[in-house]
Amino acid sequence: MPTKRLLFVFLGISAFFILLGVLTNVSWTYIIMMNVIVFLASFLDLFFSPGRKDLNFQRFMPEEMERDLPYTIKIEVENYSKRPFSFAFVDDLPQTFRRPFPVSGIGHKEAVTEVSYVTSAPVRGDYGVTKLYFRYKSTLGLWEKQKTAELPQTLKVIPDMTETKQYLKDAQRFLLHEGMKIRKFQSGSGEFAQIRKYAAGDDPRMINWRQTAKLQEVMTNEYEPEHGKYITILIDCGRMMGAELKKGNRLERALEAAMTVTAAALRKGDYVSVLAFSKDVKVFVPPAKGMEHMQTILKSIYHLQADPVEPNYGAVFSFLETMQKKRSLLLLFSDIRTFLYEENTLTYLMRIRQRHLFLMIGVEDEVIKRRINESPDQVEHAMIKTIAQQQMLFKKREKAKWENQGLLMMEADEEKLAVAAVSYYIDMMNRNLL
Repeated sequence: MPTKRLLFVFLGISAFFILLGVLTNVSWTYIIMMNVIVFLASFLDLFFSPGRKDLNFQRFMPEEMERDLPYTIKIEVENYSKRPFSFAFVDDLPQTFRRPFPVSGIGHKEAVTEVSYVTSAPVRGDYGVTKLYFRYKSTLGLWEKQKTAELPQTLKVIPDMTETKQYLKDAQRFLLHEGMKIRKFQSGSGEFAQIRKYAAGDDPRMINWRQTAKLQEVMTNEYEPEHGKYITILIDCGRMMGAELKKGNRLERALEAAMTVTAAALRKGDYVSVLAFSKDVKVFVPPAKGMEHMQTILKSIYHLQADPVEPNYGAVFSFLETMQKKRSLLLLFSDIRTFLYEENTLTYLMRIRQRHLFLMIGVEDEVIKRRINESPDQVEHAMIKTIAQQQMLFKKREKAKWENQGLLMMEADEEKLAVAAVSYYIDMMNRNLL
């Protein structure tokens, strides 16, 4: 393919010969022949660039990428010839990915050149990256060769696991519930965990006097609830879970929070099962324990997307009754406002409540919250604020009705959903509610 440099050179030489013809009465035949000669001579530039068979390519990319996190993709260009060249390429990334192309570089003779670029994927799922579109030219840069390399690879885009990794690294940051630190079981019941320094608020009866005398510091015994409880995580994939938030949508946040709770429960030795649903059950992962079970859950739910239908809570709870016979904590991630309109669901939940402990977690509606807090300066804005307050009062009234039946509900800011979910889980375990 001709380059811009060739175009400029050709136009410059053509202008020179035309000007020469005007000043010296040179014939047009001579001018045209000289332009043809210059054009044909430019093909000599192709001999100063490597042949297509002299180039080999490799792509190094992860098999898994977390949603919206930056990843570096490396491309190796191996040149077998003795001719250097400059190049630019476009990788065959899906359209939803960040595409910082074209990427350029310089290839040295008989050497391997490594070039990298950074990309991110905003949408979860399975993707294939097949081809690499490569263009290169010699030092003169008059003509450009093109080669399409077949480099078939597949990758998975999974939920953002940042919160999960932070929990596994520093669990204490997640032990927050209504602004108070949740401490381990302080009554002395449950399993002995460790001996640690005494902190303000600890039960003085748990002081380990032998270690205190030995270390000359006040030490206390730390207990935690018995392991082996059953946790069932329910993930709503209905229409309202596709509502966009500041970063992603409600389903994205629910999946990230669900994986964080999974990590917390599996780390404590509990059994975790996951059920994702919309109109019908989409995924069911039977209960198991051990950190390796987290990979099983992740592989089962990473591709879930919100469906344009209303969730069928009744069918899901009926399915759950047949599949989960042992008493467990049912942790439902859904939209609370939609859930409150399901009057028939209360009948199923009252029956399930006799065997299981139920907690529903949703994302706060930032629009309603903002409308309630604003100070209206127009009649229209005052009406909007009144409607928002009415919606909030309805939600509080209906939540109170359900909570009186022992069905707990809570909402959290989208950025604190994982922290809130883990905190409530640990709080319930510490209080032996299960």
